[in-house]
Amino acid sequence: MSEELKKIATRDGFGDEIVELGKENKNILVVDCDIGKSCKSTKFIHELPEQHINVGIAEQNGAGVAAGLATCGKIPFVVTYAAFGSMRMCEMIRQEICYTNLNVKIACSHGGVTPANDGASHQAIEDMGILRTIPNISVIMPADYNSARKLVRAAANTYGPMYLRFTRDAIPQIYGPDVEFEIGKAHLVREGKDVAIIANGDTVRLAIEAAKELSGKGIDARVIDMHTIKPLDVECVMDCVNSIGKIITVEDHNILNGLGSAVCEVAAEMGKGKVKRVGIQDRFGESAPYDRLLAKNGVTVENIVAIAQSL
Repeated sequence: MSEELKKIATRDGFGDEIVELGKENKNILVVDCDIGKSCKSTKFIHELPEQHINVGIAEQNGAGVAAGLATCGKIPFVVTYAAFGSMRMCEMIRQEICYTNLNVKIACSHGGVTPANDGASHQAIEDMGILRTIPNISVIMPADYNSARKLVRAAANTYGPMYLRFTRDAIPQIYGPDVEFEIGKAHLVREGKDVAIIANGDTVRLAIEAAKELSGKGIDARVIDMHTIKPLDVECVMDCVNSIGKIITVEDHNILNGLGSAVCEVAAEMGKGKVKRVGIQDRFGESAPYDRLLAKNGVTVENIVAIAQSL
């Protein structure tokens, strides 16, 4: 198995890239909330200790510290779990980071139901939806290891508040190391004319598998990696509505206010097209294996195929 095809988590992409960025730019700092091992910042701690601050289990304080550092020209990455880095920190993100439009990056592992056996308290199914309603912030979720590295680098080199969401489980790599990504610009994975499958994060792999199965059934599916749900690539969605008219969104997030809602907003304003949303069915997670939790919510290749056939 080649290096590109090994299964590896998107959080590892963050952990590897932030070290390289920190070596290149001494203004890049990591503000840890005491779970660096799980969030993959331990390599940064060991190699760049003077650019690392551990605020302890105090996420709100971490946001405030990062805001203060940003006013001094630093580029802080606040590192914690998605459930804490979005909801526990939400007021500080709004008041101290976004309202003042500071150059703070919030890099969170364990997004969606990937915390699995840790249960609902650690599974962030609302995070991207909550944060995309706050002005000035970008909301990003890479699909694999290499895209995570590229989008972390893009975030570090682009001014403004950003929320980067990673997941815990190892997943197949989709992209090679030379594929480029732009914040706010969707990535076309596969062209197609019959149905468009728009996915992000770990579910892009499911969209690709579904498209392969659909091809065998005579249905030509376009697959789009919408890694940035804010700012959404509106032109890409509009093209799917105009040229195909049938869209399936796939996400490891509540179907309310996430990727599916963002795509529906575009279609509604256009006044045409059909959109079917695949995601967490507005319910809390449970303690169970990751794939089982996805299956319980219909986030499966089989369900995507069935919906495509019905469309």
